[in-house]
Amino acid sequence: MRADAQKNRTHLLAVAREVVAEHGVNASMRDIARRAEVGLATLLRHFPTREALFEALLCTHLDALVQTADGLEKSDAPGEALVSWFREWMAFAQSYRGVVAMMAAAHTNPESALYAACAAVHSASARLLLRAQAGGQARTDMNGDDLFGLMSALGWLVDLPAFAPRADHLSHIVASAILPNLPGHGVAKRPAKPER
Repeated sequence: MRADAQKNRTHLLAVAREVVAEHGVNASMRDIARRAEVGLATLLRHFPTREALFEALLCTHLDALVQTADGLEKSDAPGEALVSWFREWMAFAQSYRGVVAMMAAAHTNPESALYAACAAVHSASARLLLRAQAGGQARTDMNGDDLFGLMSALGWLVDLPAFAPRADHLSHIVASAILPNLPGHGVAKRPAKPER
């Protein structure tokens, strides 16, 4: 890519990041082009689809997320590693409104620009789950598809303003259901009722 084309692309991504931060994934491509002071055709020349734009916006985040998973795979505590992965995912999910729904849709569509990134996150999740299962800490009646589905559902839920403040609590409940044998991470038991 020529230096001037790279500069234009970098500028478009910076503007897109601002617009998406304000309006979520449904931000208009036309609005992004207008704020960047270019024609829509120029934006579409760099990013022919909304998914291509988001792949470029998210690639650094997603690469870092997968690298985090690679590090967690070396942990001697696979159950704790899976809990940490959940926290990392939730932080990512809350970085852009609507991104999880977009990724969930792209994860089964090889034509999507986000497909490869989704596949990498899915694969990392599945490997961490397998390690926790092998360590006897995670339930064995689920697979990587189930985990990715639960992560996507939780990411979508905390994207809603009414549930965003409860993100940590909801993550804890889901993690506890997946890791019932992990000490200290079960759902708190209700205190016993006093005898009469």
